[in-house]
Amino acid sequence: MPYLEILAPRASDSNKRTASRALTDGVVESFAVSPSTVTLYFLPVEAANYAHEGHLGHDGGGEGQRVFVKVHAYRRTIAERRALAAAITQPLAECFATSSHNVAIYFLDRDRDEVAHDGHMASDEDQPAT
Repeated sequence: MPYLEILAPRASDSNKRTASRALTDGVVESFAVSPSTVTLYFLPVEAANYAHEGHLGHDGGGEGQRVFVKVHAYRRTIAERRALAAAITQPLAECFATSSHNVAIYFLDRDRDEVAHDGHMASDEDQPAT
């Protein structure tokens, strides 16, 4: 953790590769975590499965679909969330050939007692001093 779910139109492998590095770097720098904890999911949304303003297949007035990102992570400060939003918005816009205005990032913060890995609650692990 952190995990980023990226719901967006299809992008080329080259664009996703470039974005992967920039997004991971943004998370690492903003949240002070190791790259080994960062996972990205590129979830393509076809036009036939996207609607906006009540219109299926809406093209955003020529700008394309909106890019919706869900950030799943342990609770962070507003400053850390602000830093991440600033760091990843432009790389996301470039990856999907849209404007930054079309990129929405939602933070789905979790407490450690709401996360389990390998069958063990994160809250049961030893906590480093902060």
